[in-house]
Amino acid sequence: MAVFIVLVNTDKAFPQPVKIGLLIQDSSYTSAMHGAELAVRKANETGGMNGRLFRLVTRSMEGPWGTGSKQAVDLIFNEKVWALLGSHDGRNAHLAEQAATKSTVVFVSAWAGDPTLSQAFVPWFFNCVPDYARQAEALIEEICDKRKINRIGCVFGNDYDSKLAFETFRKRMRNTGKNDPVPIVYQDYNNNPDRLIDKIISSDLKCIILFGGPAESFEIIKLIRRREITIPVFGSISLFNENILTAKEMQDFNNMILVPAGEWPPAGISEFQQEYRKNYGSDPGMMAAYAYDGMSILIKAILDAGGPDREIIQESLKRIQHNGITGSVRFDANGNRTSPLQIVKIVNGFPVKTDP
Repeated sequence: MAVFIVLVNTDKAFPQPVKIGLLIQDSSYTSAMHGAELAVRKANETGGMNGRLFRLVTRSMEGPWGTGSKQAVDLIFNEKVWALLGSHDGRNAHLAEQAATKSTVVFVSAWAGDPTLSQAFVPWFFNCVPDYARQAEALIEEICDKRKINRIGCVFGNDYDSKLAFETFRKRMRNTGKNDPVPIVYQDYNNNPDRLIDKIISSDLKCIILFGGPAESFEIIKLIRRREITIPVFGSISLFNENILTAKEMQDFNNMILVPAGEWPPAGISEFQQEYRKNYGSDPGMMAAYAYDGMSILIKAILDAGGPDREIIQESLKRIQHNGITGSVRFDANGNRTSPLQIVKIVNGFPVKTDP
């Protein structure tokens, strides 16, 4: 009996996927992964890139300091991803940025508000989130210029991002000739949070800004409601991390906190929420939405580039004009998001435009 051996070109039969790496803060940050997955699924339903499917490769950055850098290197050199998306804090974003720079791979940050990330003038870095400097400018315009408030208290924690958000705001206040805000460090009142509220009252503050973490801010909001304090409360985008607060806890922020964000289209939010619930059985939040938009623009840039050439993907991102869930996405020469910000209230974890 004759035996025939048929050689099959597996590369043509099964085209290699287009890999995009996702770096998350730790394994509990599932919403960022789910948001990015939805964007990948949507792209693959329309054929991927010339029949090549997009594939998400996720790594957690939890562990000893420096783990994030190792994970970024693994994605770049072992998984050979075409680009990186990050959903983590500012310190880890710097590690990912350094790895991306050395290997000339595009890195899009979808959560860190650290303004120093773009100050390194790295052409491979893009930030899908308005950084603390842009948020500070919007807050100052609303609080000082429009509302004429000049007695501001800022509550922040000891962590890197909280302190940086506060210092960036204070610097912008000084640069515009405004009075320094009153600093209130959350950890100084850990054993008796009611004393923090006493500090707010005794300092005769006309508004407060929450720059601390989600859990800290949640406790403060509960105390403010209980003590029936009626001054305006503002906050940064980073408060609304649905991986830390439950959907029920997030509802305590409803109509209570004003934040600087883009103009999020209600129809787009609703569609995204429905799709997310259908696939994952839970409610998404702002972290999932930014991850979805970050992945969407990376896929759009890769499709525009038509191949793995890193410089062409980078040039595509520089020209990107994308209307996403989080509003319009465009970048300046340093990779900062340039779409206009407005002060909005938060309802069920998503921005809602305030009345004029």
